[in-house]
Amino acid sequence: MREIALVYLDRSGGLQKFVHDCKKYNDSKQSYAIYRFIISINPSDIAELDATLGNYILHHPIQAAQIFQSVCFIAIKTLSLIEQLQTEAQISILLKPTHLPPLPSYVLSLSAFPFNYTSQRFYMSEGIAIAMGTVTKYTQGARFLCTEETCPFSEGFRYIRVHLPGATESATVRNDFACSLCSSPLQEDMKFRVLGDKQIVEMIDAKVLNALKGYSNDKSHFRIQTFTVFLR
Repeated sequence: MREIALVYLDRSGGLQKFVHDCKKYNDSKQSYAIYRFIISINPSDIAELDATLGNYILHHPIQAAQIFQSVCFIAIKTLSLIEQLQTEAQISILLKPTHLPPLPSYVLSLSAFPFNYTSQRFYMSEGIAIAMGTVTKYTQGARFLCTEETCPFSEGFRYIRVHLPGATESATVRNDFACSLCSSPLQEDMKFRVLGDKQIVEMIDAKVLNALKGYSNDKSHFRIQTFTVFLR
């Protein structure tokens, strides 16, 4: 699947954009713990190229991003695109689909049963935004070092933590992480913390408009509940 991912990036123009983004990182005077890349993907084109990879992206996007992460790391090292890059963990890939298949199973409707939305895959959702919070910061990624000075992992970029969709803030930044080599506590290197913007939006299903019209739609009992969306 790595080979197919590379072929798709080359044919879609994504590889050219990736090289351009790498140049901006390489030309920068700043040191980075995490190199973040946004890759636009067309699920239909990928499915035609390779059905297995297409389905993997649609149904297991977090694991699919790791495939593109590996491909991008090899490309950077082979072409010497970013001299400062040391480990594959420093690359953060965000897959952005241009669209999703027009099928009911890809539509997130919280008013329909059964829910069956336990999988971490892509869904489309429509609703009415009834409240929006202020834009605040969250940790996109952080670098940790072993506190034991004689440990090889007390330097370098062995411990990189990157925020994943659906994770809480404490999953990325916490003070109880331990070194896998010597079991000593890990300490965050604050100079390399990467921040991003997030906003909380309260939404409600568009079917609420029927209730506001003042008449019943043949249902004697119904309830509409809001749901929270995190924009990052």
